[in-house]
Amino acid sequence: MAGNEVAIVIGAGPGLGAALCRRFVKAGMLVAAATRDRERATAIAKEAGARGYGCDAGDEKAVLELFAAVKRDFGDPSVVVYNAGAYLPKAVVDTTAEEFERCWRIGCFGGFLVGREAARAMLPKGRGSILFTGATASLRGGANFVNLAVGKFGLRAVAQSMARELGPKGIHVAHVIIDGQIAAEHREGRSASTRGPDAMLNDDSIAEAYWQLHSQPRNAWTLEMDLRPWVEKF
Repeated sequence: MAGNEVAIVIGAGPGLGAALCRRFVKAGMLVAAATRDRERATAIAKEAGARGYGCDAGDEKAVLELFAAVKRDFGDPSVVVYNAGAYLPKAVVDTTAEEFERCWRIGCFGGFLVGREAARAMLPKGRGSILFTGATASLRGGANFVNLAVGKFGLRAVAQSMARELGPKGIHVAHVIIDGQIAAEHREGRSASTRGPDAMLNDDSIAEAYWQLHSQPRNAWTLEMDLRPWVEKF
């Protein structure tokens, strides 16, 4: 890939988000790492060799400002990853309307906003990749997981609709189901597994899969990829 290509990672936390930033930087790309907390984004970006931005993905104005800032600083993106999400395990009867809406707004609505702006930036050039991070909850809702599943179901629908609309126009849209725990996001107070260090998903290995999606030729594009460690039942 050309050295002046631009990547935006929304939801650039210390696990997968940071790994995605590192992988795109390794490929010679200019990388914008965005989280709701700008200071946190800046710290993560500094370690990865990227630039940090603050952005509440569920706020349309904030998303518009992010894309404008990245265009001003780097140029239009070649790849945009939506990795933001909200996780609040709770029984349905105990879930407030505000909690449900907040999780949906981050899990799904933000993906729509980011995907739309990415498409607007990429369509004039007729190329680019828009990648969405899903989860086991993208495929089935579980007890006490209504706040996660509804947003992830919706995000998957956004990805499918965008892929069918934008694929013929040169834009690759893909949805990645992360089926299992990511080791880098579960380090504190936990051992990796009695089955060995590779019994959880490795963040750098996941990031490599995202890079491969971005690198795919358009005569063999993937719409949906699911990733899990070898111990995960499915």
